[in-house]
Amino acid sequence: MGSGTIRSRARHLIAALALALTAFIAVPAAAWGEFGHRTTADVALANVKPETRAAIARLLSYERQIGTPDCALRSLQDAAVWPDCVRREGWRWGFTAAWHYRTAPICEPYNARSNCSGGNCVTGQIERNQRILADESLPPNVRLEALTFLVHFIGDVHMPLHSGDKDDRGGNDRVTEYGIVPGLNLHSIWDSTLAERAITSARPSLIRRYDAAERAEIGGGDPAEWGRESWQLARDFVYPGAFDQDVCAGDLPKEAALSQEGIVAAIPISQRRIIQAGVRMAAMLDEAFAPGPLAVPERRE
Repeated sequence: MGSGTIRSRARHLIAALALALTAFIAVPAAAWGEFGHRTTADVALANVKPETRAAIARLLSYERQIGTPDCALRSLQDAAVWPDCVRREGWRWGFTAAWHYRTAPICEPYNARSNCSGGNCVTGQIERNQRILADESLPPNVRLEALTFLVHFIGDVHMPLHSGDKDDRGGNDRVTEYGIVPGLNLHSIWDSTLAERAITSARPSLIRRYDAAERAEIGGGDPAEWGRESWQLARDFVYPGAFDQDVCAGDLPKEAALSQEGIVAAIPISQRRIIQAGVRMAAMLDEAFAPGPLAVPERRE
């Protein structure tokens, strides 16, 4: 074998190893947000009625009619991450981007109707997609699409930085050096690293059947109230825990001062929000698949 061939093969091997290493490093950073959403779906499935579980399975059989072969839709766990997956096709799904959040300034009074023109925000779309899902006169593929948005957005609204904001796109513009990957922003920490630790460290597992008393304590409310809860957590815990100053006294630095102690203190909060999302998701799914028309609660301020 000639020296030129050996060098060529060596170059190809190095390139392949570099690509594999890049994929290995990149996947966890992208996957933990997916892990959190899939966990909320697991919690919901453990708490829905048997007939609701069967109705979900029937809708999922229409996956091919959605027309997204690169974004699987074979389970409720897939449905919980599908809205993030399809956003990669911006030409087709870009209009849904604003549906994933409804941020409100943490240093101003909370207004449940602001930043949601035409229902184009996470709380508005939770209500809209539950009504679509409940309407049996609509084609199954339309209802299946509504199912995916419903379960995903219930997860989104329970993450504090999808609701609270300090002129930084829900923490996306605040860099922190916490963790093994430098340069993660505050939003990513709460969406991924923290959620992963909260789920894997939970004893007992977050994924279980909750009894009636537990569901009454952690469930209830409507999407607007869930958004207010997240906004209040952002105001009272997330931002104060990431900056060593009064967060409403002026501008914040670009780099957050999030510590290991701050992460540990946040784990119970993250665990509770994941449980609440799953239990409330189960209740909304049971309502949507219950016989008869869906009772739409009066909008609250």
